Amino acid sequence: MKSLHVKKGDTVVILSGDDRGKKGKVMEVSPSEGKVIVEGLNMVKKHVKPRKMGDAGGIIEAEGALYASKVQVICPHCNKPTRVGHKKTADKTKARICKRCGDVL
Repeated sequence: MKSLHVKKGDTVVILSGDDRGKKGKVMEVSPSEGKVIVEGLNMVKKHVKPRKMGDAGGIIEAEGALYASKVQVICPHCNKPTRVGHKKTADKTKARICKRCGDVL
């Protein structure tokens, strides 16, 4: 299983595509596929069939998956898109750091 630079709950900016430049929060991460789902972005239309009696079918809009390489994490301290680095802290645990300002993400 691959690890990604993005985690659930991160705020990211989209680098390419129709939603380029828009910011959103990561709702779901799929490391095996290398994809992420960002809240309110990359909306796709989905045709839903009614499953039970009384259920409404129709066309709904849902967030589609994006490749993780198309998003970049926004540092909460400097509020800029940044690459993610890794560093060992004083208590010997690994932490993700901002490559711009050096603070822990």
